[in-house]
Amino acid sequence: MTETLYRTARALFDAAVEAADPAIALRRALARHPLPNPKGALHLIAIGKAAPAMLKEALNHVARPCEALAVTHYENPMVVPKAEVLRAAHPVPDEAGLRAGQKIMRRLDRLGPKDAVVVLVSGGGSALVLAPVEGVSLADKAAVSRLLLGAGLDIVQMNLVRQQLSELKGGGLLRHAAPAPVTAYLLSDVIGDDLRAIASGPTVGPIGTRAEAAAILKEAGLWDACPESVRAHLSKEGDAPATPACDNHLIGSNRKSLEAMQAAASGLEARIVSDALVGDVAEAARFVLQEAAKAPRDRPVALIFGGETTVTLLGDGRGGRNQELALRVALGAAEHDLPEPWLFMSAGTDGRDGPTDAAGGIVDARTAAAMGPDAQALLDNNDSHEALRRADALLITAATGTNVADVQVFLTGKPGLQPG
Repeated sequence: MTETLYRTARALFDAAVEAADPAIALRRALARHPLPNPKGALHLIAIGKAAPAMLKEALNHVARPCEALAVTHYENPMVVPKAEVLRAAHPVPDEAGLRAGQKIMRRLDRLGPKDAVVVLVSGGGSALVLAPVEGVSLADKAAVSRLLLGAGLDIVQMNLVRQQLSELKGGGLLRHAAPAPVTAYLLSDVIGDDLRAIASGPTVGPIGTRAEAAAILKEAGLWDACPESVRAHLSKEGDAPATPACDNHLIGSNRKSLEAMQAAASGLEARIVSDALVGDVAEAARFVLQEAAKAPRDRPVALIFGGETTVTLLGDGRGGRNQELALRVALGAAEHDLPEPWLFMSAGTDGRDGPTDAAGGIVDARTAAAMGPDAQALLDNNDSHEALRRADALLITAATGTNVADVQVFLTGKPGLQPG
């Protein structure tokens, strides 16, 4: 792998993560929208992969006693002084996430109009905090999560379904907190920044209805595979309860990280090609390769993408959408006239891609041969992790403590013109 291009790709990934630093983003937001100072109790609740960092920063702006709780994933080891930090599974919920949801509801249910709640929301919260509606068990919710994750649905469709099965999502947190007012600060991992979809919108109204959730499952061919309790709940008639008001503030997004990558690409012709690389991962790979084939050949170039693709699981291998995108680009490169040398990176800004230890993949013209003759068979089995591992093409990072979806970059560089 071209070492200079590899170092450049890693530097651009670091720039993307730094731009999404939850503490810095929240600090800037609080300068414009300070925390409330109620006559009664103040409660801080942070949920998501960036929860500890957001909560730690928020506590720096609190000059009074308060109750503070963060719920994050197991891979985030951050400790927050003067706060309780709970950890749960992601992306499929577990018992710890259920206990976290129950604890949050108990705290909210005892609040009055003189109290105030501050909610710090980041990506991953949908799985990390669980509060199933009556009649739906943890096992049922986990089963639905597995179905959704493997069906090629986008995050808005998945979270519409999740909202209808939860007491806290889709504005449910606001209903439990009422009559206490709620202020929320959100770090977006959703392309387009629909606040209703970030962590399934605990402080925003629902994306859709039970009937629409059922329609999504039926159209995706998942309805019959869903637990009977889920089908029964989504088949009920009636309107959703009203959603109380909330003062919501968006503090960071994928687009801001792409702009940071562009700014950090000194010495290259850097361009954001798309901030909405979404949909089927195979189509996304073709789009990347088509754009890469148009790149100039007389100067170093950085083509930047951002978004969140979807993978339809047909096999039983391990991987994630970023690893599969990188693998597909590596295998499809031979069909396109790409500038040499080239390198492509696709990575999750949270440092974790699917249920693996990798953030994504980083491939070049030699990766396809290095994976061996059965690389296509591994792809067909959704085993992108193993395919990239064989070529030493996995991008391994620690958990970053933030999450603003995925970033990609296609780099080229002529000898003597390569970026440093």
